[in-house]
Amino acid sequence: MRKLTQWVLFSAALLATPAFAEMKIAVLNYQMALLESDAAKTYAVDAEKKFGPQLNKLKTLESDAKRIQDRLVKEGEKLQTAERERLELEFKQKARDFQFQSKELNEAKAVADREMLKQLKPKLDKAVEEVIKKGGYDLVLEQGSVVEVKPQYDITRQVIERMNQMR
Repeated sequence: MRKLTQWVLFSAALLATPAFAEMKIAVLNYQMALLESDAAKTYAVDAEKKFGPQLNKLKTLESDAKRIQDRLVKEGEKLQTAERERLELEFKQKARDFQFQSKELNEAKAVADREMLKQLKPKLDKAVEEVIKKGGYDLVLEQGSVVEVKPQYDITRQVIERMNQMR
């Protein structure tokens, strides 16, 4: 609590200084700038095409397992022992297949996402740098650390537009 009080007092003192009043401040939503760029949108469409068939397989496995589970719940006591055991085994196999394929899909998607970020981050950093330089900003804050900001201080759209202009 003491550190919070010190920080608030320090911030208030900083705001009261004439030098701070002359500073040009902006706010940037870095994640939104990345995800709203044309390159990221293109990646999302490509990723959906690439991983769509695997996702459909997972959905099919999930619905098959759910169907078997529902049947076991509804008719479990009425089924002959051999049939019930066969369905339980089939359910367990589908559940294992779902977990395995889901893990594989998540890992492949994570690798692809990291590769996309690796390619786009330098472009985003350059776009941010150019917008800051062009706007003459003294201080740029991440939007997540700001409670509220007026639209005229948010440079996210400018960064997105600048990034989309880069090829």
